Amino acid sequence: MAPVRVLIVDDSVVVRKVVGDALAASAEVQVAGTASSGAIGLAKIPQLSPDVVTLDIEMPGLNGIETLREIRRRYPKLPVIMFSTLTERGAAITLEALAQGASDYVTKPSNSATLAGAMAQVRRELVAKIVSLAGRSGRPAAPRLSHAKRQWGEPRVDILAIGTSTGGPNALAEVVPRLRGDFPVPVVVVQHMPPLFTRLLAERLNSRSPLAVHEAEAGAKLEPGHAWIARGDYHMTVLRKGTDVVLDLNQDPPEHSCRPAVDVLFRSVAQTYGANTLAVVMTGMGSDGTRGAQHIREAGGEIFVQDEASSVVWGMPGSVVSAGAADKICSLEEISQEVARRIALGRKPASGAPAEVGA
Repeated sequence: MAPVRVLIVDDSVVVRKVVGDALAASAEVQVAGTASSGAIGLAKIPQLSPDVVTLDIEMPGLNGIETLREIRRRYPKLPVIMFSTLTERGAAITLEALAQGASDYVTKPSNSATLAGAMAQVRRELVAKIVSLAGRSGRPAAPRLSHAKRQWGEPRVDILAIGTSTGGPNALAEVVPRLRGDFPVPVVVVQHMPPLFTRLLAERLNSRSPLAVHEAEAGAKLEPGHAWIARGDYHMTVLRKGTDVVLDLNQDPPEHSCRPAVDVLFRSVAQTYGANTLAVVMTGMGSDGTRGAQHIREAGGEIFVQDEASSVVWGMPGSVVSAGAADKICSLEEISQEVARRIALGRKPASGAPAEVGA
């Protein structure tokens, strides 16, 4: 299979060299060309026909957002990965870029990183995303739904847990604002993102949603009508504390190279809520969430996944389907409606505390 052709657009000659050298070391990726400005990048796309574009956010002339908008107008399906700085401003602009149609993002190495360290970071984060967005990460298995019989019929749902990664911010922006303000169960979300980004994502969703959306804090009591986004660089779990259920955060080792990880949250939800769990796995690269989904299924809970057609990358949901742990496959537009329908099937809980199994 031919390597994925990448166009690197960045005004920094140092960044172009670091990214170019890092990608050149991968047999799966070929640097088709570089551009020092948005205007030059736009001119080179028809000349080079890249499979993926990496795009700096802050450039003179046409900035990254303006260049992205023009790429989306001319080439709606061309994957674009934004290069962001790990700063408040960088995070805010990156979220705006994702809302404007960017496929994904990576953060630039810190100024303190050595050249070798910077190249290793870029190669580790960027190559997998490029290959995945170009559709070269393997053909997904045919959809396979779980047909396991439930021991307790249709138990009521007492919590909604969501896991997502690549394409997740836009997917969450589609699903969360459609949940009503008096949503009868608490919502917990893992979105693979670094610090700063998760806080700004929570604030963005909160401003657009009837639900109250927060970045997770240790000790926060789970309550209906509220959603919590896992904090960047921290795993998020739920645990029983007396008659309440509260959040806990930890910095245990990453899982699937991720912290926060969906599997960590899902395992704790399965342990605490058992059969009263509904989980949703949405667009994302890799397989994080599959083992956690299996834990939830083994406890009697249910798993919905986003379908391939509406996913930016069908890695995470496709992995759950391949493992036979999915109860329902939904388009992105259907998820909020199907979640509300399933929750309405059982009696609504009076609080965020889990019911006894079989209640």
